[in-house]
Amino acid sequence: MRRYHPLLVTLHWLLALMIIGGLVMGKFVLAATPNDDPFKITSLTMHMSMGVIILVLMVIRLIVRIGTSKPPHADIGNAFLNKGAIAAHWVFYLLVIMMCLSGLATANIAGLPDIVFGGSGEPLPANFDDILPRAVHGIIATLLSLLILAHVAAGLYHQFVRKDGLFGRMWFGNRDA
Repeated sequence: MRRYHPLLVTLHWLLALMIIGGLVMGKFVLAATPNDDPFKITSLTMHMSMGVIILVLMVIRLIVRIGTSKPPHADIGNAFLNKGAIAAHWVFYLLVIMMCLSGLATANIAGLPDIVFGGSGEPLPANFDDILPRAVHGIIATLLSLLILAHVAAGLYHQFVRKDGLFGRMWFGNRDA
């Protein structure tokens, strides 16, 4: 078997786009928009909705990953790097799920569900600086961003330096070809 299950491939690429979008939105839109700007509610609506969808899809992806057959782990001839690659993939699941949970905790502590989705008419808090899960959310965002960069770099290394066809494992096509 050369390729991952088609549902796993679909979820991989969909989640990649959504997670990168969520990170970009958090860093460059939400962080740059003052809490008294009316656009902040719109931005939070999109960011929070996407976060919940990412959490649901990530749990589905984890179930599919555990429940389907997979190609053998890549071997580049270095036991440390081989084990690191396996660990990095599990760290992705951990960080993404923790990111979503810290976002939910932040939202609940700050009363955002009522403000953002409930139309309570209450203003947003002046800031979220005193909310511990918000600090955790930011730290995880940085770690996740670094892991994504390493993951992309590793994929490019396999594709263009090693030319070992590893990229094709997480693409569509005949699983046995």
